[in-house]
Amino acid sequence: MEWLSNRFQEILALVGPNPYLKALAVILFATLAAKLADWILTVLIGRWALRTRTELDDRVIRHLHGPIFTSVLLFGLVAATKLLALPETVTWFTMAVLKTISIWVWLVFAIRMVEFGLEELSRHPRFLFVQLSTLPLFQSAAKIALIGGAFYFVMLSWNINVTAWLASAGIIGLALSFAAKDSLANLFAGLFILGDAPYKVGDYIVLDTGERGKVTRIGMRSTRLLTRDDVEITIPNSVMGNAKIINESGGRYPGERLRVPVGVAYGSDVDQVRQVLLDVALGHKEVCREPAPLVRFREFAESGLNFELLAWIPEPELRGRMLDELNTLVYKAFVREKIRIPFPQREVHIHSREERENVERPPA
Repeated sequence: MEWLSNRFQEILALVGPNPYLKALAVILFATLAAKLADWILTVLIGRWALRTRTELDDRVIRHLHGPIFTSVLLFGLVAATKLLALPETVTWFTMAVLKTISIWVWLVFAIRMVEFGLEELSRHPRFLFVQLSTLPLFQSAAKIALIGGAFYFVMLSWNINVTAWLASAGIIGLALSFAAKDSLANLFAGLFILGDAPYKVGDYIVLDTGERGKVTRIGMRSTRLLTRDDVEITIPNSVMGNAKIINESGGRYPGERLRVPVGVAYGSDVDQVRQVLLDVALGHKEVCREPAPLVRFREFAESGLNFELLAWIPEPELRGRMLDELNTLVYKAFVREKIRIPFPQREVHIHSREERENVERPPA
């Protein structure tokens, strides 16, 4: 590097005292240096990156050669500007423009890298808080942060008093926070939902108000549910953050356990009832074999014996149809096996007037 600097100084000495020729030589030298840096990055390092399995380094190099070339060239333009010994105002303006261009180039590169990084995280099963549906939310937040930082450095480049702007922004932000407190509450609740992950897109949830449906979208302001009646419900995130939520898709299994209560008459063969219910569950092709269906003898009821068939179904949204089909199959099996289903019975005794008087009349 020292040898290159010495050769450059010798070239400038040969050019002569003319500052414009020196500035032109600096620009030409910076252009050649930028080309050299771009060649080293795209050819030498690029060939090495092609041998790796991941696409991350390939994409970084593909987008990096532009900022590298521009930055080296801008350094040359800065050095050329200082050699020209222009008026102070012109020099200051030129430097500010060159700094702004450099900030813009690296801002575009940073935004592209953040977008690509978040896309990779959304495909990785370990990072559940970044999903395909919530990807735009994180990308927007990252872009806002990067643009805010770039705007801050641009203001420094133009010697603008940042303190006054920050104070004004704080006052404006305070006023907006009061005006949009509901929207901000929904925004922060949405971030907490994404971080805590009580549910995700595709889960079947039940709210404490009775709504039940599949989560189709978790946005910045609200969560959307699609019910079995094909009705979409939009609920503010602030409400979701404070609600009691039953996630039917949570737990170790993606499906849901279906409970089918069944009553049989007293005197029925308990073992036969148990076997018939198991045969019905195992005979249905959509009932999961693992975990296996179970039958429980629950209680001695007033009119009969109460059993419960417990069977796992693949998805919670199948609950209504599966309950209908299993009820139908159980009833047909009981009819076929001559197992009686109990119904409430009452014995009514009717007494004549004379009998009632004899009962009410005390003995002599």
